[in-house]
Amino acid sequence: QVQLVESGGGLAQAGGSLRLSCSASGLTFKIYGMGWFRQAPGKEREFVSASSWSGGRTAYSDSVKDRFTIARDNEKEMVYLEMNNLKPEDTAVYYCGAERAGPAVNVNQIKFWGKGTLVTVSS
Repeated sequence: QVQLVESGGGLAQAGGSLRLSCSASGLTFKIYGMGWFRQAPGKEREFVSASSWSGGRTAYSDSVKDRFTIARDNEKEMVYLEMNNLKPEDTAVYYCGAERAGPAVNVNQIKFWGKGTLVTVSS
């Protein structure tokens, strides 16, 4: 049974930082592209960042580029999202997603999802 479990969310002030973690189990982690997505109240789930299976290629949405950094550890089957200079508009539930042999940038191509972790940024 595949499980993706996010952690690290919470309350931060604008300009602050948080580090999200996603622990994976039940899948051959190293062949999956891993992505972070978020969903704010009343909005659709959107792409935030992704890492190729090797970690050699990464992608970011324009709204988080230069503020967020994705990293993965295939030995530990973990993926991380370092979030710096947080803004109130970053407030959302953040989800970890896995796409088999793919870039994990398209919501519709994600095969497995975690249940999410809430990030709230106060102004």
